[in-house]
Amino acid sequence: MSTTGPVPADPTLAGSELAAMARLLADGTRATFCLALLDGRAWTPTELARYAGVAPSTTTEHLNTMVAGGLLAEERQGRHRYVRLAGQPIAELIETMAAAAPVRPAQAPRTLSADSRRRALAHARTCYDHLAGRVGVAIAEAMTERAFVEWEHGLKLTPGGERWLAELAIEVPVSARRPALRPCLDWTERRPHLAGAVGAALCGHALDKGWIRRVGSSRAVLVTPVGRDVLTTWLGLSAELLTPATN
Repeated sequence: MSTTGPVPADPTLAGSELAAMARLLADGTRATFCLALLDGRAWTPTELARYAGVAPSTTTEHLNTMVAGGLLAEERQGRHRYVRLAGQPIAELIETMAAAAPVRPAQAPRTLSADSRRRALAHARTCYDHLAGRVGVAIAEAMTERAFVEWEHGLKLTPGGERWLAELAIEVPVSARRPALRPCLDWTERRPHLAGAVGAALCGHALDKGWIRRVGSSRAVLVTPVGRDVLTTWLGLSAELLTPATN
């Protein structure tokens, strides 16, 4: 009997590569960098050092290791160095691992600003190039209730969803390398929000049209009054849900 067919990958080599990637993330500072970079933007080493509260020399050492390991990509403009996540698959890995982390009792924030950042991220944030947090999950659920997306045979956009996007002038680029829709387990809500080309197009359109705006240099975003009107009118989301708690 012929045994012609694809030759399976060397399991020992594959295991070594997986272990190497795990070692890159088995450090609290590196993991903090990755969570910051989930905003999809390029950061300087100085910005990451300040964000994580570590020395610039320590940051440089970590970043060199992460770039060499394929976790991050770097760009140089003159004397300036920028780093970002190496791509969408890496971003998906980070978000999935964060969602799978054990739920521990929340520790009291050390400062008022830390508490404000935590609340803002939980309410609405970007997850690489799509919306996450309470608002992101609510959008996914509202689109499901209105039959704009369906989950029964794998997450996909319905004809009604295509018309809805067209009415809002949201253009979704076609790519053979990226699915139109993919569920992404939200690490704060523990329920899925929408990733993929549709999720990215919706987030990008919302930023461009001023429905949401970024909050400082973090991943948090704020739904603007215009955004509240749009999401209330088109998806039935309440103004209360779209407004972050202030206490």
